[in-house]
Parts: sequence; structure tokens; C-alpha cells
Amino acid sequence: MPLEEQQFEKYVVSVRRVAKVLKGGKRLSFSAAVVVGNKNGLVGYAIGKANEVPAAIDKAARKAMKNLIQVKIVDGTIPHQVIGKWGATSVLLKPAKQGTGVIAGLTLRAVMDAAGVSNVVTKIIGSSNPINVVYAAMDAIKQLRTYDEIKSLRQL
Repeated sequence: MPLEEQQFEKYVVSVRRVAKVLKGGKRLSFSAAVVVGNKNGLVGYAIGKANEVPAAIDKAARKAMKNLIQVKIVDGTIPHQVIGKWGATSVLLKPAKQGTGVIAGLTLRAVMDAAGVSNVVTKIIGSSNPINVVYAAMDAIKQLRTYDEIKSLRQL
């Protein structure tokens, strides 16, 4: 099943100018963090570096397509509350009732929109560095389990 880029939304989370110090001075390039998702349970993220901003964004998007994660979505929200951690950043994701919407900051909203989660409450605890927030959100998403998965793991 080949994944086509047309069916995936691309969200640019951060663009930074980075410099490599050389003998003759600084060589400037750009770093872009991108989240991609099909709004139906698949989400990916990556960082790309290039000499120009559009090239860095394209490179990050291509890398993100190779780094997709399946998100467990139940009735437009996540199955249970979960905390993801990365460095000094913790991200709290809580399920919400139908009609609540995505209550999140800019970075977490990009991840939730890309994943297709339509009702969720989020909170960033600690550092709000956009790249660390994305990594912490992905850690939280990886911890999600549906009711049936938990039931089969416990063999009830």
C-alpha cells in the first residue's frame, strides 16, 4: 500500500536558522520541524535541514512520511488519559466529550489535527519547546491502548 503525499496534511511546527562555524566564518542553514497526518489516525514527524526554508520543509515532510504512527481514536477522541514525556517536557492528553473540540496550544493542535482527533483536552507541563512538545506528544500517542487491546492483554 503506497502512501501518497497528496492525502497527507503538512503542518510546519518550527523553522530555525542554524549556523555551522567554520574557519572562514559561519555557514547558515535552516532547520524545519514538520508534522504530517492523514486526519484519520496516521501521524508522523521529522526534522529537516537545508540551505533554504522550503527545501528544509520538504525534506522534513519526506522524512516524516517514513515515520508514521497509528493513533487509537474512539468516537473522535482518545481512549484514555495519558502523559507523554520528552526531556523537560511533559504532555497531558485527556479524552473529551463530543463537541468540545481540540483544546491545545499551537504545536499540540498541529499534532492532534494531523492525527484526526477532533475532541481532546491537552496541557503542556514544563518546557514548551515546540520540538520537545512534538516528541512528548508522540510518546503519549504510543502509550494509547483501546479497551479491546487492554482486555486481550489482561485475558479477561
